[in-house]
Amino acid sequence: MTISGGARDGAPLRADAQACREVPGTARRSRPTGRERPAFPDGARRRLRLAGLPSPAGRARAFTVEALADWFGSGTAVDADAAAAGDVVLVVAELVANSEAHGGGALELVLDADDTRLRIEVSDNGALLPAPRPSHHPAQPGGHGLFIVERVTDRWGVEQHAWGKSVWAEVDAKRLTPGA
Repeated sequence: MTISGGARDGAPLRADAQACREVPGTARRSRPTGRERPAFPDGARRRLRLAGLPSPAGRARAFTVEALADWFGSGTAVDADAAAAGDVVLVVAELVANSEAHGGGALELVLDADDTRLRIEVSDNGALLPAPRPSHHPAQPGGHGLFIVERVTDRWGVEQHAWGKSVWAEVDAKRLTPGA
């Protein structure tokens, strides 16, 4: 079951079974120079087991920075793609922190890229489904994570599983590619 968190264009979201399938480890690609758009004919997927790790949000951020640099050449130049890469790292940190606080602890982070989008998934054992606060108040402490996720990603949602859930968010690949 997929629950849509929203999309920038307001269209309802559906789970993408292709994006959810398990893909064996991905070969590391040479880093783009920052001018070409990466090609992912078979997709690229990286997984980080978070269960039991100390500082899972910090580990997830470092893992994401490395993957983005390998796939998109992002993270070093100060331009639009670096800002989008920073947004991705922020979303990863927010999803992991939400999982730690409300889902019994993050189990795994999956980054899945193809020619059209980067998908971020954080899984946990919790049954509680995330929902943004009905009205966001910047002065109130807490409750800003999903508001941030909603604002900086192109789509997000939740997939329920027998063992818990995966909260996912997607960023269109063209936002992560300089000059695209």
